[in-house]
Amino acid sequence: MTQLRISEVAELLGVSDDTVRRWADAGKLPTVRADSGRLAVEGRALAEFVQAQFAEARDTGGGQSARNHLRGIVTGVRRDEVMAQVDMQCGPYRVVSLMSREAADELGLEPGVVAVAVIKSTNVVVQVEGER
Repeated sequence: MTQLRISEVAELLGVSDDTVRRWADAGKLPTVRADSGRLAVEGRALAEFVQAQFAEARDTGGGQSARNHLRGIVTGVRRDEVMAQVDMQCGPYRVVSLMSREAADELGLEPGVVAVAVIKSTNVVVQVEGER
């Protein structure tokens, strides 16, 4: 059974360690004592918590098949006559989009603009970290 330290849970969810501890103290996130004696969260319990806690954030309001939405800030836009490359920082993740210059201009994309990267991919590679 996978067990995650409080700091690992915080990193995975993009919140502070204190937020994870508050969820645990409030009984929202079940914890266990790891062999080391430290507070930990079982992977399955975290998955269930995330499903329940963030269900509203995943709701796109229907009408769209893309399920991956990452809110972030535009950090760079490089335009030529036909195309534009838009760089975004979405939490700890860098997202790069290639689009028509016309689309970038119509959206007003410039560094500092808050935007949502909507990602639909038929090829997603999932990698599992080595044993802890």
